[in-house]
Amino acid sequence: MKRYFYAAFAAAFLAVPVHADDGAITYTTDESFDDVVFGLENAIVDAGLVVDSVSHTGDMLERTKGDVGSDVTIFKKADIYSFCSAAISRRVMEADPMNVVYCPYNIFVLQMPDSDEVTIGYRTYPDGPMQEVQALLDGISKVAIGIE
Repeated sequence: MKRYFYAAFAAAFLAVPVHADDGAITYTTDESFDDVVFGLENAIVDAGLVVDSVSHTGDMLERTKGDVGSDVTIFKKADIYSFCSAAISRRVMEADPMNVVYCPYNIFVLQMPDSDEVTIGYRTYPDGPMQEVQALLDGISKVAIGIE
């Protein structure tokens, strides 16, 4: 069963469904991919964090599709931003050192080849201390597309 939650764009013209049924929370917007990425980079920095790396997953998959015997374009564009929070990471790992498996934290931005919509999202985390990380990622994702 799919569960959907709705948030409204500040301009009140865009309903943004959130999907939590597949291990990810996602928000969809009609903003351009570049605008969402710009918003994400700024939201991460404004939260006092530093981007550790950017994986250009969409470019890699497109570049290598012939090498692996495929002709399918999976994404028009897809990037994954990795970063960490020393303060939050310390709290969640003091609660359970095995929470190290979730670090660094990632937010993805993607656009499907047949769509003008852009999706931003992150993986869901288990109940307990990791919900603090999930709240951080949710806030950054929303700020990136202007709904918070």
